[in-house]
Amino acid sequence: MERKFGGFLFAWSLILVLVLHPIWLVLGNMEGDALHSLRSNLNDPNNVLQSWDPTLVNPCTWFHVTCNNDNSVIRVDLGNAALSGQLVPQLGQLKNLQYLELYSNNISGPIPGDLGNLTNLVSLDLYLNSFTGPIPDTLGKLSKLRFLRLNNNSLVGPIPMSLTNISALQVLDLSNNHLSGVVPDNGSFSLFTPISFANNLALCGPVTGHPCPGSPPFSPPPPFVPSPPVSTPGGISATGAIAGGVAAGAALLFAVPALAFAWWSRRKPQEFFFDVPAEEDPEVHLGQLKRFSLRELQVATDSFSNKNILGRGGFGKVYKGRLADGSLVAVKRLKEERTPGGELQFQTEVEMISMAVHRNLLRLRGFCMTPTERLLVYPYMANGSVASCLRGKPCCH
Repeated sequence: MERKFGGFLFAWSLILVLVLHPIWLVLGNMEGDALHSLRSNLNDPNNVLQSWDPTLVNPCTWFHVTCNNDNSVIRVDLGNAALSGQLVPQLGQLKNLQYLELYSNNISGPIPGDLGNLTNLVSLDLYLNSFTGPIPDTLGKLSKLRFLRLNNNSLVGPIPMSLTNISALQVLDLSNNHLSGVVPDNGSFSLFTPISFANNLALCGPVTGHPCPGSPPFSPPPPFVPSPPVSTPGGISATGAIAGGVAAGAALLFAVPALAFAWWSRRKPQEFFFDVPAEEDPEVHLGQLKRFSLRELQVATDSFSNKNILGRGGFGKVYKGRLADGSLVAVKRLKEERTPGGELQFQTEVEMISMAVHRNLLRLRGFCMTPTERLLVYPYMANGSVASCLRGKPCCH
């Protein structure tokens, strides 16, 4: 009896596996299918998308794709990659996508309205492309969007009023397009200045300084009438005396700190660091690889103090650091090189380094990438360098 029941249970388990396995496979590969549709619709002269293999279970191992711990795509980084072609509506299936970076390419055609389904999107960067058609009204559904940059395209039509409902919007750039109609000045748009709408000759409204057809002209500000100076008995106006005193005091106030700073700078040369806002530098993962913020590594290395330098070379300097969890790391700060596509190239190199596994190689722990900084984070090893081991120093084991 027990043997019959066990066989019955095994048979049902096998049926469930056979029925459900294709469902799991479809769900796991749906995002990969969406991204592969994008690849099929783009021209890729530099083979940036060569690793996008649709036969894999999910796209988390593809270059320029970042996933969270649940193997769901949260970031696509294809800026400045010399891509052309058109976007596909299937991108709207990436439900957990937070960053869509497609700037500085030659992508054309309309912006798919399906991007309005990306309700977790934080940043949409499509600037410096050749997009045409209107701005989709559906983008107003992106309630978490903080960065919307569509500048330097060929977009036409009015600015959708739905965009004013995105209360989280912090950065907006629609300049250098062919947009027309009135510029909204309510909701989140009340924060933005004319620079966000510059070089759209058919736009009008108070923000642009051009009244819309049929509306009354803007009333000019009242003229400035200076108050007459009050003369003192000595012939010097009170206004002049006050202004002279304020100027002298201000000059003295700024001169003393400036001289002190110049003296201190000559004694101790400084290294300058530039960070990006936390919104543009989230903690993301490439497999087991962590993306650190620049502030996190500054704190770990005591602002890259010279006392923490472990070594230096043609690539830059290596610093010893202690992370917030107490673990020791070696932070390699690469020399700054401003080259076209530098961020994309650095990310590709990081992904390739992270795949290198050997018992005599340190496994890369993480990285940091800002517009001005490139840093690699390795575990700290107290037994010296490879060079010291090759020279036969006894400290290595």
